[in-house]
Amino acid sequence: MGQVLDRIEQYADELRAEGAEGDKLMRLSATSVRRLRESGAIRMLQPKAHGGLECHPREFAETTMAIAAMDGAAGWVTGIVGVHPWELAFADPRVQEEIWGADPDTWVASPYAPMGVATPVDGGYLLNGRWSFSSGTDHCQWAFLGALVGDAAGKPVLPPNSLHVILPRSDYEIVADSWDVIGLRGTGSKDLIVENVFIPEYRTLSAADVMDGTAVRRAGRTETLYRMPFSCMFPLGITSAVIGIAEGALACHIAAQRERVAVTGIPVKEDPYVLFSIGEAAAEIAASRAALLENVDRFWDSTEKGREVSFEERAIGRRTQTAAAWRAVRAVDEIFARAGGGALHYRFPMQRFFRDAHAGLAHAIHVPGSIFHASALTQLGGEPQGIHRSMI
Repeated sequence: MGQVLDRIEQYADELRAEGAEGDKLMRLSATSVRRLRESGAIRMLQPKAHGGLECHPREFAETTMAIAAMDGAAGWVTGIVGVHPWELAFADPRVQEEIWGADPDTWVASPYAPMGVATPVDGGYLLNGRWSFSSGTDHCQWAFLGALVGDAAGKPVLPPNSLHVILPRSDYEIVADSWDVIGLRGTGSKDLIVENVFIPEYRTLSAADVMDGTAVRRAGRTETLYRMPFSCMFPLGITSAVIGIAEGALACHIAAQRERVAVTGIPVKEDPYVLFSIGEAAAEIAASRAALLENVDRFWDSTEKGREVSFEERAIGRRTQTAAAWRAVRAVDEIFARAGGGALHYRFPMQRFFRDAHAGLAHAIHVPGSIFHASALTQLGGEPQGIHRSMI
């Protein structure tokens, strides 16, 4: 990780400057993409056999935070695109070779949400659908897409059976005008359309098998990294990006307030109320960071010892991860409200961090309702069912 972070820090000024450009382009700039590739950030969870680094997930989280503190969109793309090599590590070796054989820096987009239907045919599936929120997709050559298995008429079968399907860029259309939003604009999280595309069986994974660990055991992977629970690994990059964005907002705020004089003529550094808000926000953001990193360390230690992580532990872990994101963004709200009118100007990055932080909370992985319900019910001896077991 040290080498990756060292490279990132060399490009810090460029990534910060390119954040404004990405906001206008509604995708990462070519410079930002080049710097992410050169740093190795997207290969941190990638198998060494395919040019990856196989880093501890804590290192991946810390690197994502650092990038997001420079530019929220770059951090978000790192956190999402950077986690896909982790799952690809236990996909069929044939698709791993197809993706990384010629270029280990090939990026894979998503989303995993089952927005399409995969109808069984001889040798595989026929895929149709439209997917939203494919972050960083302009810079990716493959995609992981979620799909429900369909019947002969192309309707999802019941009970639902979800797949993660893997397909090359030639098999899907990126909808160019589908991303015009208020926050995380630079992520270029556009829609994808697939029409009657054949997906061979070996390019699919059962979503249930991925989430419960069956897929990695079937693939024969024994590394601690790849035996980590999906419900810890998948949210990790996303929440790390949100916390990094909050850290970036705090750094902007402190820099702006250092010499600021309020309309009362009193230097801000002499205003005890502003000082309190800065101190409180800094403590809350630091607590969010510590909670997320401790969470992944604890899961790593259990996995490394060969102990199965229980549903209750996973539910509490998701609660910790979700709460960390909300705590960090609430802290951003506190400092933004006291940042003065200058923070509203587009020429200053504070407003972009504010917008990006709130956009990050909109991701489904940060919806607290069912997660808090499941963790509390389990601790009380109950057995969550249905949606309350989703993504845990």
